[in-house]
Amino acid sequence: MAQVIVYGQRASLDVHRVALSDAIHGAVMAALDYPPEKRFHRFVGLDPAGFIYPEDRGDEYTIIEISMFEGRSAAAKRALVSELYARIESKVGIAPHSVEITITETPKVNWGIRGDNAEDLALGYKVDV
Repeated sequence: MAQVIVYGQRASLDVHRVALSDAIHGAVMAALDYPPEKRFHRFVGLDPAGFIYPEDRGDEYTIIEISMFEGRSAAAKRALVSELYARIESKVGIAPHSVEITITETPKVNWGIRGDNAEDLALGYKVDV
């Protein structure tokens, strides 16, 4: 399971939302061997006054937070970060300098999905990639 929250200035996200979602999901599928139907993205558009960051990041500055089950290898997480930067730059046009990414992993037992504890679910995809 991977849940993605994308923060940015509202005007930038309004323009880039679809392309960002496609780039992010493509990176997750490529790096983590993730199924195409498992896209969970939330976009949080902020007013400039409520989104403070260094001026050199530009108006398209974007923060991507990924929450997922623990179990992916360091190589898989490094591949995910690399895929995200490459796809966002080539498909969305936002330079890597203006994107920050964090990955937070928690045990499956800390997740509730479809009325069950994730530890008890048959996921249909591998976590140990």
